[in-house]
Amino acid sequence: MRKVFILLLVFFATLLLGSCQKDDSETFIVGLEADYAPFNWMSPKKGEHGVKISGQPGYADGYDVVMAKYIAERLGKRLVIKAIEWDGLITALQNGEIDAIIAGMSPTETRKQTVNFSDVYFRSEQVIVVKKGSVYENATSLNDFNGAKIVNQLGTLQEGLTDQIPNVNKQTSLSSYAELIQAVRSNVSDGFVAELPIARSATNTNSDLVYVSFTEGNGFVVEDEDVSVSIAFRKNDVELMNQVNEILATISDETRNAWMTEALERQ
Repeated sequence: MRKVFILLLVFFATLLLGSCQKDDSETFIVGLEADYAPFNWMSPKKGEHGVKISGQPGYADGYDVVMAKYIAERLGKRLVIKAIEWDGLITALQNGEIDAIIAGMSPTETRKQTVNFSDVYFRSEQVIVVKKGSVYENATSLNDFNGAKIVNQLGTLQEGLTDQIPNVNKQTSLSSYAELIQAVRSNVSDGFVAELPIARSATNTNSDLVYVSFTEGNGFVVEDEDVSVSIAFRKNDVELMNQVNEILATISDETRNAWMTEALERQ
């Protein structure tokens, strides 16, 4: 009887393990910040494009979520979204907590040392968000920001780009864009550097903010990686990355731009 009981335990444990493995293979777990509109943000309501955030009482929405849903559907997997602070995303990926990072992340050379990146899924430009009515509102070049107090989000490429501003007063970086917006609105900072979609989102939702863009030769000197965002994968997940690249190739630039415009309007 005891042997039969043990055999039954082994049998059910095997079934349970197999079930868990099957569930893992049928999900596409994506990590994002849920605080980087219009790429991604958290909403209390699901809406048309929202996806429930795993373990949290809210829904993720935004350009990244639409992209993740499209990819998951074509992979034949169920999308799971996990909200993770920006500086913890790569660690979560390496630890196996998520399968990919779709979070408006630029494929910098430093990050490429620890993770692989897909083909580019959105390309933008770098601008500076300032307070409406400030002496910087009508700036046309980086030289016009000489000596300005500039703040950035911690761990982003904008921290490095800020060094290109003459005599910049580079302030201590903050953890979120909500904090950056508040710093500029309260005159603690004169501006922050951001990708154009982020700047458009900030100015759309804060009428006292504007963004300054620059003509060629008057703005930031950038590499392609500075104006591009890609999806991050573990180094050993080459097959998954290749599958995603094939899916990305089916999305036209017109569709990508339309998704971004729609995300801006929703947010």
